[in-house]
Amino acid sequence: MKYFYDLHLHSCLSPCGDMDMTPNNITGMASLLGLNVIALTDHNTCLNCEATIAAGRKNGVLVIPGMELTTSEDIHAVCLFPTLERALDWSSYVDSNRIKVKNKPDIYGRQVIMNELDEETGEIEHLLLPATFISIMDAYKKAKEFGGICYPAHIDRDSLSILSVLGEIDPYCGFVTAELADKSKLEVLKNQHPILNQLNIVTSSDAHYLENMRDAENTLELEELTAENVIKALDTPLE
Repeated sequence: MKYFYDLHLHSCLSPCGDMDMTPNNITGMASLLGLNVIALTDHNTCLNCEATIAAGRKNGVLVIPGMELTTSEDIHAVCLFPTLERALDWSSYVDSNRIKVKNKPDIYGRQVIMNELDEETGEIEHLLLPATFISIMDAYKKAKEFGGICYPAHIDRDSLSILSVLGEIDPYCGFVTAELADKSKLEVLKNQHPILNQLNIVTSSDAHYLENMRDAENTLELEELTAENVIKALDTPLE
């Protein structure tokens, strides 16, 4: 069965995320847009995943706990996990492997943790945006150790993408999937980077504002809608 997805969304915990990106607003908008499954992928943290998963249950949307990792090369990569526990373990690992610089909310924005009622329960003191000490070469393998998957984000963008930084996707990275921001660029990119013919391709919004969330358009073929099955599909090599 086909299910509509958006596997790259930010909440108000990301400093660049709008304060309207609350657990209930995100999942409510996803429901209105006809999405069946979404992933919360804040910068270098999973601490708003619990509330968003709970809000998703109320709104009839499956929420996969995830993160947008900033690697040591300043490359963005989406990390997804089958359970909240695995995601929080990964979040702790990343937190112990990143630069700790105090956030300046008036410059970068607040980093707000919420509960499932959209009530503020805390803020992250250190800025979430800087690069971690985790290399893009190791990101997939490390995420797998925590039961998850990792793949390069918005590879078609001119900054913070694996192609803009490294110029190519090294097979050593082990990636099985890659994300495009604009799928109309896929054929051109495949000609320029033949390795893309060997990867699953997903397209997600990377929305930081409610108005940037996209209508249901992109689908995954799954036997049953579960976080485990989504990750299994994305981690299954093309034949």
